[in-house]
Amino acid sequence: MLNITGRALKLGLVAALFATTTQAGPLPQPASDKDYHAFPPDMIELGRDLFFDPILSGNKNIACATCHHPSLGTSDAMSLSIGEGGLGLGADRKADAGNRPQDRIPRNAPALFNLGAKEFTVMFHDGRTAKDRHAMFGIRMPEGRTLERPVASPLAAQNILPILSPAEMAGHPGENEIADAVAEERIMGPDGAWDLLARRVQAITEYRERFKSLGTSDIHITDIGTALSAFIGSEFRADQSPFDRYLAGDTDAMTAQELAGMDLFYGKARCSTCHTGTFQTDHDFHAIGLPQFGPGKLDYADTGLGMVSGEADDMYRFRTPTLRNVTQSAPYGHNGAYSNLEDIVRHHLNAVQGLAQYDRNAALLPSDIDGADDWKAMDDFDEVMRIAEAIEISIIKMEEDEIAKIMSFLGALTDEGVIERGLGVPASVPSGLEMDLVLPPS
Repeated sequence: MLNITGRALKLGLVAALFATTTQAGPLPQPASDKDYHAFPPDMIELGRDLFFDPILSGNKNIACATCHHPSLGTSDAMSLSIGEGGLGLGADRKADAGNRPQDRIPRNAPALFNLGAKEFTVMFHDGRTAKDRHAMFGIRMPEGRTLERPVASPLAAQNILPILSPAEMAGHPGENEIADAVAEERIMGPDGAWDLLARRVQAITEYRERFKSLGTSDIHITDIGTALSAFIGSEFRADQSPFDRYLAGDTDAMTAQELAGMDLFYGKARCSTCHTGTFQTDHDFHAIGLPQFGPGKLDYADTGLGMVSGEADDMYRFRTPTLRNVTQSAPYGHNGAYSNLEDIVRHHLNAVQGLAQYDRNAALLPSDIDGADDWKAMDDFDEVMRIAEAIEISIIKMEEDEIAKIMSFLGALTDEGVIERGLGVPASVPSGLEMDLVLPPS
């Protein structure tokens, strides 16, 4: 646990106390079909198979589902994952002795609930992919990864980026041709990493025929991204919670405790200042003083949106996550700093105190990865001060019973049947590669 000196605490408190906060808004409208992108069933099923198929990884050993598995709340139940070079799922995932990963993935694998809604136009914790009318095909992409063709949504564009990450799916130079292309920054065009992956899929007869039936005879990486978005957006639509039923007019859908928590959420606690709208997110970025650990994005630091925009005011800001099915998608924060939902709620009430008194045992980290440098950021006084000084949320005083009510309301945002309503995990995938095993219900 870090003890910040009086000077550090004072500076952090100034940042928090003088932050501006607007008043909470009214209850949102219930979600409906018109709020979502629509896709043909055949494309959704095609996207399902691609989602679970390791064919999209450089070494053909990891799929999108590995870090976003439905049995783990569409994430992986870890703060920072083992991506490429791991075996297994979630807490059981271990480093492959024959192909050990070089480090953990630097950010938490976010849940995928409701990303098919049209209002989700900003992707990743730092917003590096987003709807932007000034960008190629209306979607901003990271430098050197500009879209070559139009896609259905920012989600479809986002889907074709993790496959380029050495730590996530591509692997490392010398291991495969995808990793080599990425290392050489050979991403776009003929024989670029995207083209090589698309040709892999094209070479599989079943995929080739299924894309052809949808009108695509020459598979491009954007076709793959769109198919993945069709599955993710349809499979993980979570909008049948008690809260949704209440919004739709069922006054008996929520308990008295949940309703009291709702009143606090949209009132005194000011949660809806940022967690607003139908899916409890303003799709904006905020600095809330989360402790930083792991490899980070720049040495051991992670400044979030600031690394994308280059603006000083954006330093340490991260995207507001949706709260739908939040009880199912621990850990919480851009790096999964809190494994317990109530702990991150309490952090929001006094972010400086949360940073200063953070219990490092709250992070869920793979045990067989060298963690010697995991806490370099928190052991760096100046870095902790920068995190504290960037905090922009105000201190909120809440009684214990009020916190309990808010927790009850967050539970009422859970759509228990979302996984059961979908297509589920396929029995096999067209590549014939081995899929990750499905975990039994907890």
